[in-house]
This record gives sequence, C-alpha cells and structure tokens, in this order.
Amino acid sequence: MDIKTELKNLIITSLALEEINAEDIKDDEPLFGEGLGLDSIDALELGMALKKKYNITLDSDREENKKYFYSINTLSKLVESKING
Repeated sequence: MDIKTELKNLIITSLALEEINAEDIKDDEPLFGEGLGLDSIDALELGMALKKKYNITLDSDREENKKYFYSINTLSKLVESKING
C-alpha cells in the first residue's frame, strides 16, 4: 500500500468517517473547509494518529501545520520526509 492510501485510511479510521472510503479522498483536495470538511478537532485527532503510527510530532507552529495538513499530497510529503530522515 502506498503512503497516500495509507494516510487516507488513517484519516478514515482515526476520525471514524464511516461514510467515506479511500477512493473518495482526492490527493490534491483540501482536507479542511470546503474540501473533505475536517475541522480543528479533526486536526488534533489526526496529529495524534500520525504520532502513533509514524512517530511524527508536529511543532505548535500552526501556520506550518496548515501547510502540512492542506491535502493528502502535502501530508504524504511530510510523512515521507520524517520517515526517510
């Protein structure tokens, strides 16, 4: 399974999005607001899921985190950079 599919499944399971499957989430679609419709509570849940699965700890710099959490594409780049050092 590639990292983008893994992340989509992580979002679905950690946020209990039962009405959505991985194919419904587009790689370049915004995860928050007008895209997938996630909110700040979802961001916290997703951050905890990333820490648990990939041991990624995000700084409290909210602007930087907004860039990472923009889409599956941006989130996968973050995970790959942390995994590959």
